[in-house]
Amino acid sequence: MSDGIFIGGGGEGYNDPQHLLLKYGNRHGMIAGATGTGKTVTLQILAEGFSNAGVPVFLSDVKGDLSGLAKAGSPDGKLHEPFMSRNATINFTTFVYEHFPVTFWDLFGEQGHPIRTTVAEMGPLLLSRMLQLTDAQEGVINIAFRVSDEQGLPLLDLKDLQSLLVWCGQNADQLTLRYGNVSAASIGAIQRALLVLENQGGDKLFGEPALELSDIIRTDPDGRGRISVLAADKLMSSPGLYATFLLWLLSELFEELPEVGNPDKPKLVFFFDEAHLLFEDAPKALVDKVEQVARLIRSKGVGVYFVTQNPADVPDDILGQLGNRVQHALRAFTARDQKNLARAAETYRVNPRFDIEEAIKSVGTGEAVVSMLEAKGIPSIAEQTLIRPPSSQLGPLSKPERAEVIAASPIAGKYEATLDRESAFEVLTKRSEDASKAAEEAEAAEEAAEQAEKAAKAEAKLRSELEKEYKKGRRYETKEYGRSTSRRRSSKETLGESVTNLVIKELKGTTGRRIVRGLLGGLFKGR
Repeated sequence: MSDGIFIGGGGEGYNDPQHLLLKYGNRHGMIAGATGTGKTVTLQILAEGFSNAGVPVFLSDVKGDLSGLAKAGSPDGKLHEPFMSRNATINFTTFVYEHFPVTFWDLFGEQGHPIRTTVAEMGPLLLSRMLQLTDAQEGVINIAFRVSDEQGLPLLDLKDLQSLLVWCGQNADQLTLRYGNVSAASIGAIQRALLVLENQGGDKLFGEPALELSDIIRTDPDGRGRISVLAADKLMSSPGLYATFLLWLLSELFEELPEVGNPDKPKLVFFFDEAHLLFEDAPKALVDKVEQVARLIRSKGVGVYFVTQNPADVPDDILGQLGNRVQHALRAFTARDQKNLARAAETYRVNPRFDIEEAIKSVGTGEAVVSMLEAKGIPSIAEQTLIRPPSSQLGPLSKPERAEVIAASPIAGKYEATLDRESAFEVLTKRSEDASKAAEEAEAAEEAAEQAEKAAKAEAKLRSELEKEYKKGRRYETKEYGRSTSRRRSSKETLGESVTNLVIKELKGTTGRRIVRGLLGGLFKGR
C-alpha cells in the first residue's frame, strides 16, 4: 500500500492487514503496553515505514536497541525463521532486509553528535520544570530572563545564568521595587539546583553551536527520510532533563515550522519514549503547554507518537488527540491495573467479534490491538493484529559500527567543537572588573588628595611658625640696633620675602624633607 505503512495483519483469528495512512500520520498516535510486549519493535517498524516514505523521524533510544536501524537484518539472525513464518502468516510477501539512514545524537556527545540549545531558547517555564522550582523560585527565573532582555545579556550556557543570578542578588533591592520580591533564599535554591543539574551533565545541553532543526528534518539523496536517534540510556538517569529536552524540541518545531495544512504525508514524525516522564509531577502550566503543542503542531506537518506502558500515563485531553493506536498487552495484577485496563479498552471502537478488554490482557508478545485513522479521519474498529518484523537489525549496533555511522554522517564535525562567544557571563565579568578598577582609581585619587591636604596643612603650619619666629627676630633687632637698622633691613626685604626665604631654608632641612616626601609619596600613590 503506497499511501500507508504496513503494520501487521491477520491469520487465524485475526482480520484484515492494518496500515497507518500517511495522510493521517500527523494526527499523532500512541504505542502502549507492558514491558516486554513488543513496543520497541512496533516503534522500529513505524520508523522504517516513515523513512521509506520520505518522512524524517526523530526518536529517543532508551535501551540502546534502536541503533540497529542503521544496519540491515540478516537471515543468519536467530529470529529469522520466526520472522519468515510470521511474514507468511500475515501475507507480507514484499519483506526485505535493509538498513536505514540514521543520524546518532547524544546530549553528552559520547554515542552521537552533541545536541545543544541555549538557556534563552529553553525559556523560563521549561527551565523551571527541569530544575523542579517552586512558584517563588520560578518568579525569580522570570525576572532574570527579563533583565537579560532589557540589558542585552545573552543567556547561552549555565554560567551565563549563574552569573546573572549573582547580579540579581547584588541588585535585589532595585529589582524587588520593580518586579517583585527577589530573595537571597530563592536565588540560593536556584543556584543549588543548577549545581545538581551541572553534576548530572546537564550543562552539556546548554551552549553553542545550538541545534539547527534542519539537521533533524533531512532526507537522503535516495529520497528516504533520515532517522535521528537520540541516545537516552544515560540520559534516563536524569528523567527531568530527558523529558524537558524533548518537550523543548517539540516547542521549537511548533514555533519555527510553517503551517502546511493537511499534507499528503508528515513533514516530521516525533516518537516520545517513556512518555509518562513528561507528565509525572508536572505543573498544570506545563501540561497545558504539552496539550497546546500536541493540538496545534499537526498543522505544521509534525506527528507526535507517545510510547508508554499504560494509556493512563497520558492526560485525557492529550489522549483524545491520539488517533493512531497500537495497544500491546497490559497486565492487570491490582485493582488499579484493572481499572486502567478497562479505561484503555473503552477508548477503542467496539469490535463485535471479540471483547477488547479481554484481548488487551491476552495478546502475546509481538501482537497488539490496533486502531488507525481511516477515511475522513475516523478511528477504525479495533483489530487484533500480528505485528510485522522489522527489516533492520533487531538489537543494538556494536561500538565500532556506531562509530562508523557517526563518522559518515552528513553533519559530522558540525557540532563537536563548542563555541563560547561573548554573553552574559563575559559582559557581567567585564562590568565587575571595570567597576573594581574604577573603585581602585577613586580610592587612590582620594588618598592622594588626603596626602596633598596633609602636606598643605603642614606647610601652612610651618609658614605660621616661621612668621612668628621672624617677628620675634625683628623685635629683637629693633631693640638691639635701633630704628635705623630696622628700617634699613625692612626696605631691602619685606615680611613675605623673609618668610618665603625662611620656608625655603626650612624645606632644605629635616622638616622640609619630610614634607616633600609626603607630597611626592601621595602623588605617586595616586598614579
